[in-house]
Amino acid sequence: MDLSTELRKRGGIARVRTLIAAGVSAHALRRAKESGQIRTIRKGWVAGADADKRLLGAIRRGVVLSCLTVAERQGLWVPQRGLIHVAARPNAARITVPKGVVVHWSTPIVPRDPDAGEDCLANALALVAQCQPVETALVIWESALNKGLTDRALLSGLDLPPAARAVLDQATPFSDSGLETIFVTRLRWLNVRMIPQAWVLGHRVDLLIGDRLIIQIDGATHTGAQRTIDIEHDAQLALRGYHVLRFSYEQIMERWPEVQAVIMNAIACELHLA
Repeated sequence: MDLSTELRKRGGIARVRTLIAAGVSAHALRRAKESGQIRTIRKGWVAGADADKRLLGAIRRGVVLSCLTVAERQGLWVPQRGLIHVAARPNAARITVPKGVVVHWSTPIVPRDPDAGEDCLANALALVAQCQPVETALVIWESALNKGLTDRALLSGLDLPPAARAVLDQATPFSDSGLETIFVTRLRWLNVRMIPQAWVLGHRVDLLIGDRLIIQIDGATHTGAQRTIDIEHDAQLALRGYHVLRFSYEQIMERWPEVQAVIMNAIACELHLA
């Protein structure tokens, strides 16, 4: 069995016993070390020159990437990026990590594969719920549900900690972006019906409040031909008695009180009613 192929399957890092079980000979491993093709990074572990650097750092220290870091690597909508999050066993020996790394000492909900340097999504989501503010956790959970990377039925069957169970109780798979989740979460106190990704006049809208108030969130794609389509749809909505409010990423994330005031005034004027 080809050593390079087996290493590539595992992100460039693997346990020696796993490689041998896959058919790589001890002779091939020895030759690869002598030639510099692979190097020992920890007792029983080897890595190639193109190994994933974050996985490499985690495995060297006997931890796994988890929490926000796994969410980022899975392509989920993470409001703020920066620190690297890893998970370690509760009974693990003292672990030294560089500045900028957060260690979660936790028992995994789903058993961790001994060959993995990265937590499964369920374990990562559980840590997100315990590590992050509820709004941030909800954004990430709904992003995972929306992308189909997990589902409520699977998560409901797990022995989730209270914080994760609370997030699951609120999460839905309908928000197409984290901004939509933020909108619904921050306005839930209004006790008005809100439908993310509602289908109105042949197009999806980001959020329908009540019967007639439509919220559209303008991101980087709302330019050129897309912008023309949006304007045409807005006109058709207006002709049929809908009220469209558009907000940018910057308004929602940096100037939320202004956005909320506009929504509150619109509802006070009953623009959300048929």
